[in-house]
This record gives sequence, structure tokens and C-alpha cells, in this order.
Amino acid sequence: MAYFLVPFTPETWVAFHERGANVTGFRKRQQGMAKRVNRNDIFLCYLTGLSRWCGVLQVESEPYLEEKPTQDALAPFIVRFKVTPIVTLDAEKAIPIRTDEVWNTLSFTREHKQGTSRWTGPFRMSLNRITEDDGHYLLELLKEQQANPKPYPIGSKGKASPSDGQVDDEARESTKYQARVAHIGATMGFRIWVPRSDKARILKLVPDSLHPSFLDSLPLYYPDETLRTVEQIDVLWIKGQSMARAFEIEHTTAIYSGLLRMLDLLELQPDMNIRVHIAAPSARKEEVFQQIRRRAFSRIRHRCSYFSYDLVDVLAKNPDLDSMTDKIIEKYEEFAPP
Repeated sequence: MAYFLVPFTPETWVAFHERGANVTGFRKRQQGMAKRVNRNDIFLCYLTGLSRWCGVLQVESEPYLEEKPTQDALAPFIVRFKVTPIVTLDAEKAIPIRTDEVWNTLSFTREHKQGTSRWTGPFRMSLNRITEDDGHYLLELLKEQQANPKPYPIGSKGKASPSDGQVDDEARESTKYQARVAHIGATMGFRIWVPRSDKARILKLVPDSLHPSFLDSLPLYYPDETLRTVEQIDVLWIKGQSMARAFEIEHTTAIYSGLLRMLDLLELQPDMNIRVHIAAPSARKEEVFQQIRRRAFSRIRHRCSYFSYDLVDVLAKNPDLDSMTDKIIEKYEEFAPP
């Protein structure tokens, strides 16, 4: 088994999932390099621009040419492989290469100072082979991250960003609105799910009287693949044994990744009767709409709405919240115009 580096842009990572996450491709000029890849080899996926390790794919076929590609994001990449995803991570869960442990372990970074570009040679072309030690390390690291995810907010190590103090402020603001959305649902009588890695922070921001509404495990009988997706959504309102509403909080993080989780959820369980929402500052409304209108998200466009922070605040302060139902959300939500 050999390991190969496969860079994705955030856009092609979304397109890969939109197409079913079972085929990936490369430009024709890389046909010679593709011939070195065999069945059961491993593609280690890397998000360019964010400098993060985002996935592990197992190769299931010899390379083949797609002579008549459809007109989508994969169209230029006609040298293709069938693959099986072993690990796929959203941008906020993808592991920055500049975390100290990763940087000091990988053979192609540990001899270089962070802040230089001398280490980037292997990332300038797809299908560069990675040493067995590096490959095995990344494989196990990414498996562990999928099993026990740790958040890496966009703007943390791995991307040019504001000062550390600003990043902390942004993370606190995102957590504050995640807690407010959870608070609204709990006050209305829903049981609440937030990712395990967020729960302790959220509980500090809601009244003690609402803590019993927060779940330790999901009372949902879905396949493991669906549950792994569901567990990473920022806030779920649950009634009985079904999900009523799902919210992604997008303060400064990449909106496409929240939409991707929603798309995965609805495609894994297409008959699920659930409404999905993106909560974000008013300044990001047009950005949310622009992303929702992307062709990759066409199947959820009419089920996914924008919910502004301002309206979260208004609703959270309503003294009659405990006598309301979640239908009130329909008064405040906005859908992307055509």
C-alpha cells in the first residue's frame, strides 16, 4: 500500500461530495503519475488555501479516462479513480498542517521554520508520493479526528488570519450564538444536541434550568454514516426520536462547509422531514445566499434558509418564548432569491 498527496480546493472538495464522494480526478497531464497508483493505495487529501488535511480515500480502481465529462467542477479532471472514503472532514474539523504536532512530525515540514514556503514543494502537484511513515501517521491522525473531532475554527493555525486575540473573540462570538439558538429551542421544549466538543462551552452560556434539555447521545436510529454527519451539526432541535430543525452557525467560518453538512444530512436520509438553517451576521447574508445558490447545493436550496444574528437576539429575548412553537422561525427566516 502506497500513500499519495491529493490537494483539493475548498470548491473541489464540495464538488467531490456533491458527486457522491466515490470518484476523484486529475488533469490529463498527470496521466503518467496516475499509472503509479494501484488499487488499495491511499489518497491523503489536503485543502489548499487553508493548509489543512481533510480526508483519506482508498483507491478502488486503476486510472481511467472519462472522455465525455459532464460540465461540472470535475470536468477538467478526466484522469479518474473510483475511491472509497475512509475519512472526510469539513474545513473546521480538517487538521491544520501548522499545528505543532503535525508540523514537527512530517518529514517534509519538520526541518523548516513556519512562515517560510520552502516546505510546499510536494503540494504543487497532485499524486506526489508520501513516505510510508508520513502516510501512516496522517492516516491514523485523520481517523482519530473523525472519531473524536476537535474543532479548528477557520483563522486558527493553517491560514493567514487576524491576531490570536481576534480569533479568540470570533470563536467566542460564534459560541455565543450557538448557545442562543440552543437556548431558544430548549425554552420551546425541544431536546438539544450540540457537538460533544462544544457542549461544555455552550452549557456555561445557558441557564442551569435548561441543562437537562441537552442530550449526551442522540436518540436517533440512523446508519452510523448518517449519525457521524448529524453529530457534527452545530445545533439540533429534537422532538421525540426525530430532528425538527438543524442550525449551522457561520460567524466567520466558511459557509460552504456548513451547507455541505446539511447536504450530506439530507442526501443520506432524503425522506427526513427536517428544516435546516444557516445562522450568521447580517453582514454575511448575501454571502450565505450566494453559497446556497451554488449548483452544488441546488437540491437543498428550498429547504435551507438564512437566520440572522439580529433575529436570533430578538427571539431569544421574547418573554413568551416558552409558549411558542418552532413555527415562529418561519416568520424570521429568509430564503435565497433566484
